[in-house]
Amino acid sequence: MDDLQIEPRQVKERLDRGETLLLVDVREPWEHQLCRIDGARLVPMGAIPSSLTVFEQAGDVVLYCHHGMRSLDAAVWLRQQGIEGARSMAGGIERWAREVDPGVPRY
Repeated sequence: MDDLQIEPRQVKERLDRGETLLLVDVREPWEHQLCRIDGARLVPMGAIPSSLTVFEQAGDVVLYCHHGMRSLDAAVWLRQQGIEGARSMAGGIERWAREVDPGVPRY
């Protein structure tokens, strides 16, 4: 599981190249309302087990949260369920806002 995390800039580069990846926001709906990454799908942590088929049908999955801890937990759990392409975006949306898109509000 050495490749469990991906850097925000790498995610941006992959999106810019048009690569197919499922970008998932695992935060709560109120957090998603505050700020989000365009194209991300909201699947709060508590809904991940019941959404397993969504992940099984995706190739590469990049999960993010506020600072990267919840998404790391989710990526580990998904890997344990056989979703080999699951990765957590290091530093979450906070780091994305600092390093990739300063237009994303920080909280």
